[in-house]
Amino acid sequence: MKKIVVLILTLTITTGLWAQNETDALRFSQSFYQGTARSMAMGGAFGALGADFSSLSTNPAGIGLYRSNEFSLSPTILNSRTESTYNGMFGDDVRSNFSLGNMGFIITNKVPEGKSSTPWKFYQFGVGMNRTNAFHNRSFIQGDNPDHSKVDVYLDRVWNTYPEDIESQFPYDLYPAWYVYVLDTVRDNDGNLLYTSPVPAGGIRQFENVNTWGSTNEWLFSGGANLGDKLFIGATLGLPYVRYFKESTYTERDMNDDFAGFEEWSYSETIESRGMGINLKVGFIVWPVEWLRLGAAIHTPTYFAEMQDVWYTTTSARLEPDYNVKTSPTGEYLYDITTPLRAIGSAAFIFGKYGSLSADYEYVDYSKMRLRAPDYSFTSENQNIRDFYTSTHNLRIGTEWRVNQFNFRGGYAMYASPYVDDINDGMRRNISVGIGYNEKHFSLDLAYINGRMNQDYYLYTSQNYSTNVTEQTQKINQFVLTTRFKL
Repeated sequence: MKKIVVLILTLTITTGLWAQNETDALRFSQSFYQGTARSMAMGGAFGALGADFSSLSTNPAGIGLYRSNEFSLSPTILNSRTESTYNGMFGDDVRSNFSLGNMGFIITNKVPEGKSSTPWKFYQFGVGMNRTNAFHNRSFIQGDNPDHSKVDVYLDRVWNTYPEDIESQFPYDLYPAWYVYVLDTVRDNDGNLLYTSPVPAGGIRQFENVNTWGSTNEWLFSGGANLGDKLFIGATLGLPYVRYFKESTYTERDMNDDFAGFEEWSYSETIESRGMGINLKVGFIVWPVEWLRLGAAIHTPTYFAEMQDVWYTTTSARLEPDYNVKTSPTGEYLYDITTPLRAIGSAAFIFGKYGSLSADYEYVDYSKMRLRAPDYSFTSENQNIRDFYTSTHNLRIGTEWRVNQFNFRGGYAMYASPYVDDINDGMRRNISVGIGYNEKHFSLDLAYINGRMNQDYYLYTSQNYSTNVTEQTQKINQFVLTTRFKL
């Protein structure tokens, strides 16, 4: 059963790489919260602690614990390494990035004593940006396939198509392959036209290079209040902005000059996705006793209206003695994505002025993602979402201990796999440490985060042909430096 589900899932991905599908919905629905170095060093477990700009993206009630104006800025360096093993051969690649993970400003207003009939003590307003996901990664896959070629998948798809219709029906993959003679025709003894290819059906080495970058950054407009230092409430209007870029090249090569007339062929794809969404987050924190804080928050689904995808492909072939190349037309499409609702529960234990221990639990049901467009129903893609994705239970734990003006921090975050019945791994784990230095009006925080995620990947698949699984491990190392100024 697992093999069948994997085949169906990867088939939807690989038979129309430029098409919008459930993989896109998942990519833009997942949040691996970033932000300030203090929060990231503690695993992001700030739902009950508050007074950190990162909490505006998880539990906006955290703004209610501010007692002064504050500005924070968090540059970050990310290094992502992906290791791949395919048919016994190893490949890896690395991508690094320097970016801004957080920028925020908090305005705090103290209510003068006697000016309110209720025990409100502070009102706060915040504006800024937190990063919720980063797509920076490179991978390199290589391995020998003795059984078949990706061209066999092409032949499966083109066999009942007239040659004059290939361009109109398959402008991005089969037509460029036809143009450079990766696909060709011959006539049998009865004069029937048959599709063929100079690419051998097996005995070749397959390669794939994938380079992705971009991020989801959420612009935040938040407000909160402090009621008697016992109840803190807050709300955030979030405007997430997505930028995703992908460049990939798949190559098949005759490594030992075993096949006359064929050296190599390759298929390259460039995709760019952009869009802006909107959501609302509301939350509260209660401080019933000095040593305990409890928090909860609800995030409405994010609605990304008119996501824009732009793509094109290039196919080339070295068929001795000729070299030919063909670039497809540029495709463009607008569609909508609705992400799942999120619910977060939090607890923090306060040990006087010495330290704290905090935890966040987050529930997300990825089967509730949806794709929509005015000119296409996305019926099969949304059914795949229901069938292949499930609810997740994410956990973030952090601790902080103070020694004079220094703070020492550690954390752990576990983002569970979104896939049903373990059809893929997809679980991500982060371990983090950090240190901070505080002055009266200035703080400097440093965090190091080590993340790891495993997944199964298929170079291509169809009803009749599928590569063996490529086992991939993504290892992420990230450094975050935050400067905070109390104004």
